[in-house]
Amino acid sequence: MDERPVSAAVIVGDGRVLLVRRAIEEGHLRWQLPAGKLEAGESPEQAAVRETQEETGLTVEAVKTLGDRVHPKTGRLMHYVACSPIAGEAHVADDEELAEVAWVAHGEISEYVPYGLFEPVQEYLDVELAPAE
Repeated sequence: MDERPVSAAVIVGDGRVLLVRRAIEEGHLRWQLPAGKLEAGESPEQAAVRETQEETGLTVEAVKTLGDRVHPKTGRLMHYVACSPIAGEAHVADDEELAEVAWVAHGEISEYVPYGLFEPVQEYLDVELAPAE
């Protein structure tokens, strides 16, 4: 079994976060952050940027690392990387991996991810997606 760590991109643009729906669901995981396994010699930041490009066609840059954990549902080591879009439009670029993409408003996250996000990711989104005062 492939035990390589997985890097997830937390991409915020225009007050929304990018979520993707896997073509093949992993248990309860329907909607999730763009993510994929690290390749040899690759940093979590590089993997998050590459996977986002491969899956959604969106070019992003890594902004900061939000944290790591062993995923409670998959048992994999996960890295979470905050990214900013720099070019392109998000779409299903890899239809073997993805069924659809969605830019999700802060108040809608729980509809897409009912089991909740990793706390540091949720805290980052609470700040980044907070309504402008």
